Amino acid sequence: MKRKFRGTAALLTGTVIWGFAFIAQSVGMELIGPFTFQAIRCALAVVFLVLCTLVFDLGTCGLRGSVKKWMNPVLWRVGLVCGCALFVAASLQQIGLVYTDAGKAGFITAMYIVMVPVIALFRKQRLRKAAVFSVILAVIGLYLLCGVGAAGVNVGDLLLMGCALAFAVQINCVDSLAGDLDGLRLNCVQSLVVAVLSVPFMLLTETVRLDSIVSCWLPLGFAGILSMGVAYTLQIVGQKDLEPTSASLIMSLESVFAAIGGWLVLRETMTGRESLGCCLAFAAVILSQIPVERLVSAKKAVHPELF
Repeated sequence: MKRKFRGTAALLTGTVIWGFAFIAQSVGMELIGPFTFQAIRCALAVVFLVLCTLVFDLGTCGLRGSVKKWMNPVLWRVGLVCGCALFVAASLQQIGLVYTDAGKAGFITAMYIVMVPVIALFRKQRLRKAAVFSVILAVIGLYLLCGVGAAGVNVGDLLLMGCALAFAVQINCVDSLAGDLDGLRLNCVQSLVVAVLSVPFMLLTETVRLDSIVSCWLPLGFAGILSMGVAYTLQIVGQKDLEPTSASLIMSLESVFAAIGGWLVLRETMTGRESLGCCLAFAAVILSQIPVERLVSAKKAVHPELF
């Protein structure tokens, strides 16, 4: 139970950061291109995470031991796989936003909460009934929150479905491959992969101007150090203590915290429908964390005549 609480706290903290990072990204997109933003934020995350590993290691294993930890080939293989999935997800989301409004994009992207348990089934993981019900409740809540209309399907929607699938793959990869790997180092390799893959697209499709990058230092700093550096490390650490379906439900609260952040920072208003959506999404996450099966077993032991 303690491990589950620790994993939930780690993921919830990371999700709050991701939600507020939406504001940083929206401000940053007004100044520089999406691939430029993505490449620089991930590069900042790499520098930050390398410094973090040095600080943590110098008191225990020294500089030589710290360098030796980077020589683990499994770390680089897993980081490459997770980084590629994350790059595909982030890139498809950026391109899809060109064709689809933000509310609809947020809802479709969050559909990884449906895809994660489906992929988990292929991995022969058992799904709890409470988890299935929580996913349905979360989908309804996110539908209300994102204000999705009845417009037809366009190319942006298809790209965003691909984005949701890539996020689902990344979540399952972390669950199945991370194991006992150092979360800081794994996220560092993952961030490095995303940064390197973003650079060619940045150079081929966008105009890179140093003055624009400098003027965007605050959004880049927040998205790089806190969102990419801290939050994705918390994802890796938190998922070690939770099943992937529960983890994806917690991470889907990113849309909720983005709405709350818009209300607090940008003074955006929330309608009654959006507030109800937030409440349903929170209820879904809380429900997914309740050990229903354990409660039923306890009741059976005390009142067997009722079952």
